[in-house]
Amino acid sequence: MGTYFLRRLLLLIPTFVGITLVVFLITRMVPGGPIEQAMLKLQGTGGEGGVSGGIRTAVQIPPEALDALRAHYHLDRPAPLAYLMWMGDVLRLDLGTSYKFDLPVWGLLKARFPISLYFGIIGFLLGYLVCIPLGIWKAIKHNSYFDLTSSAIVFVGYSIPGWALGAVLLVLLGGGSFWNVFPLGGFRSEGWQDLDLFHKVVDQVWHTVLPVSAYAVQSFATLTVLMKNSLMENLGADYVRTAFAKGLSERRVIVIHVLRNSLIPIVTGLGGALGVLMAGSFLVERVFNIDGIGYLGYTSIIDRDYAVVMGILVINTLLVLLGNILSDFFYVIVDPRIRFD
Repeated sequence: MGTYFLRRLLLLIPTFVGITLVVFLITRMVPGGPIEQAMLKLQGTGGEGGVSGGIRTAVQIPPEALDALRAHYHLDRPAPLAYLMWMGDVLRLDLGTSYKFDLPVWGLLKARFPISLYFGIIGFLLGYLVCIPLGIWKAIKHNSYFDLTSSAIVFVGYSIPGWALGAVLLVLLGGGSFWNVFPLGGFRSEGWQDLDLFHKVVDQVWHTVLPVSAYAVQSFATLTVLMKNSLMENLGADYVRTAFAKGLSERRVIVIHVLRNSLIPIVTGLGGALGVLMAGSFLVERVFNIDGIGYLGYTSIIDRDYAVVMGILVINTLLVLLGNILSDFFYVIVDPRIRFD
């Protein structure tokens, strides 16, 4: 088994190189790159998104200045050499400098990391702590009024995009609405650092309820239905009928015999626990005016801030790849029949 995980770790290298190389080449080929953005600023037009192909002739700058811009954005070298130099910086834990903010990418990510971690952990724990018991109870009460009603609610929530639900919640419950219960957005109130501990906690919870609801609404249906279907499949197995024939109580059969086998499909998602470190939906963050990792990645693509785009890609890729290996490890723990050798 150790050999298997060693091979998986070694496979991280070509997979990581392949993903980053493809995106790196795309950033150098798409129109409207950092040089065009800088030329737009010189022209005074600003703007977001794509840039017309004639911008080079619309803005007259000396060739020396254009060469200096290329050197500043590391576009004066061939793509393969530039990628190797960029990879060398990554291996030295240097993700470069943001074109837009002129700040180290590490600093930008570090400032938004607590926000992503906060919402990621809450959404992850809330999903598993609510959906697993709910799925178990729905399986036990299959076709009951509770099962049908909860299924309707769960699937209605699944069909609503998180950002749309967030906008509706803000209209119904946000500040200035008929029920002025929650704030209109933001991660914390102004002057939060000057509050005492109790009011800090209250203010943080006050700003958390609506965004977390929008974040987690769609994952609830997947986990709940998966848990219910897995438990019902195991309840119909021969070993369960044997356990009931021996006179064991329903609770003991479910908790001791059925639950562990039913958790095997759920375990595959535990590897995504690493992903909560960089969790973030730019649409939800946009609706609630939360400056997290997701919104930073979105604005970086719009502004052609490719240093930030590649920095976020590096961290997300490593977390996803390590999460997949972690899922296999949890598989072995939950199901002793699995042997990767």
